[in-house]
Parts: sequence; structure tokens; C-alpha cells
Amino acid sequence: MDARPSAPNYVSNIVHTTPPHHPPRSAARDAFVLGHRGARNVVHADRPYAFFVEEEAGPSGDVGPVATIFLTNRECPYRCVMCDLWRNTLAVSVPSGAIARQIDVALAALPAAATVKLYNSGSFFDHRAIPPDEYEAIARRLRGFDRVIVECHPSLVGDDVLRFRDLLEGRLEVAMGLETAHPAVLEQLNKRMTLESYIAATERLRGYGVDTRAFVLVQPPFLPAAEAVDWAVRSAAFAFEHGAGAVSLIPVRAGNGALDAMVADGSFREPHLSTLEDAFDAALALGAGRVFADTWDLARFSSCARCIDARLRRLMDMNLTQRLIARAGCDAC
Repeated sequence: MDARPSAPNYVSNIVHTTPPHHPPRSAARDAFVLGHRGARNVVHADRPYAFFVEEEAGPSGDVGPVATIFLTNRECPYRCVMCDLWRNTLAVSVPSGAIARQIDVALAALPAAATVKLYNSGSFFDHRAIPPDEYEAIARRLRGFDRVIVECHPSLVGDDVLRFRDLLEGRLEVAMGLETAHPAVLEQLNKRMTLESYIAATERLRGYGVDTRAFVLVQPPFLPAAEAVDWAVRSAAFAFEHGAGAVSLIPVRAGNGALDAMVADGSFREPHLSTLEDAFDAALALGAGRVFADTWDLARFSSCARCIDARLRRLMDMNLTQRLIARAGCDAC
């Protein structure tokens, strides 16, 4: 049996220090994250909190509609420093049958699509979020989809994946948050995973015949802004090296409480739009797989109202074409 490849020993040129308010141990970090939270949004167990259809470039390069359903259920058990997904979760598990009913609500309202994403602000294979006894009912509702994409923490990738895969008509894909290939930053994010555990999960999924995609953060906390582009590209390359067919670049946004505290003391700041653009250009130039830039609420990262619309259109066009498009100049900025 081949030995499992070890994670690369990426070393930053800048010394990283933990902000004084950020505890060094996971339990204390959990308390830090929870202690800075505000109120949850009001969501209901019988409805997904959001759903829509959008165009996406598929594995073959063809652009087609993707139905995305954000399921309402229990909060993720992990307390990542950068996460704000808890806002649209419940404090308790949903009752039996609720997930299937939520899917019914969304599919009844959405136009036809060949691919469906079931995202649940956590892990699909977390038993307290998606009860395994609902897999069959969920799979019945997904008949007719060529591809089903769910999200999961690497530590929860196991036999449940096989069980759900075998119930589907279409191909299963699992999206995982790599976040960053910088091991020290990853540890401080309180993700409760390592690069080695991410690799182990990707190997397990590959053995199951299940595709993967990765989420990569652009300018995460604990990483100097000057290194943000380099580490986003390194992280995308790491994900592709370990089997990801697609990488989504997510600019890190404040607003979850913990990051706001770090903004206030100067230990974190949001990336500039140009940082996302540079990371997207370079990651796409790797030619290793599909790369998507998260374009939600991009105006917050720009200080120029004159060119934001053109820059947003460029990123959206690159998401669909998977080709580098020249940047337009702006006489204002």
C-alpha cells in the first residue's frame, strides 16, 4: 500500500503572531467565537432559508443551470473564527421528515436544472443535521439530477457518503472547506482539521468514486494582507493536487462578531477587490481545474463606485467561461 502523501511544508516569509485576544486552545477559541455572536436570523424547520438557480460552468466546460438549496437545520458543531453561516441555523435538530419537505418546497418553485447543491450551513453527513434515515427520501426527490453536490467537514467523510451515493441516480460531489493551505493559519481558524486530515478525506472520497470541490479563503484572519494572493493561489493548487475538480475563492467578510472584534483591534481587515481579482487570475492560470470567484456583495471590497459594475461583470464572465479576461482601466481609481 502506498504511503499517504504528507502535506507540503509551506512556510511564510512573515512571522505570524496570534492576536492577544485570540485564545491558543480550541475550547477557549470556541468561547471567543460564541461570545462575540449576535442574534440568529429567524428561520423555520419546514422551509429552506434560501434557494435559487444560477448558471455554472460544469466539469465538461458546458454552462448550465444549477439549483442551490440552503437547507435549514442545526448549527455546525465546529466554531470557525471566520464563519457566519450560524446566522441561518436552528439551535436544535429539525424533526423527522423536515429536510425532505424543505427540498419539496424549493424544487416546486425552481426551474429545471441538471445539477443541485444541497448546502446546509454545516455538514451534510453530520447526523444531527441530516438524519441518515432521511437519505432515501432525499434521494427520491433528487431523481432526474445528473449531479448532486453536498458540503461536509473532512472529519465527517465516511461510510455515510457511500450509503448516500448508492441511493442517487446522479453523480455525487462533496464540497469541503480547505480554507487555506497555510498550516499555522488553518490551525488558528479553529477549523478542527489539518492539511493531513483534508488529504485523508479527499483520498477516501476518490476511493468512493465521489468528486470533490474546495472552498478557499481570500485573505483569512491571521494572514498578512501582503501574503493573501500568494496563499490563495497556493491553496487552490493544493486542492487541485489532491483531486478537487473546482475551487471557489471566498473573500473573507467581517460581520460575524469574532471578525468584527479583530477589525476593531486592527488584527484583521477585509480584502480589497483587487486582491480577489489577482487571486482569481492567478488560480485560473494554473489550468488545473475550474475556479470560481464568490461575487456576492463585492461592492463592500471596492472604494470606487465608477468601476465596480464592470469589475463584477468581468468576474462573473470569467466564472462562466473559465477564461482570463483583460481588466478594463478606470480613470477614477
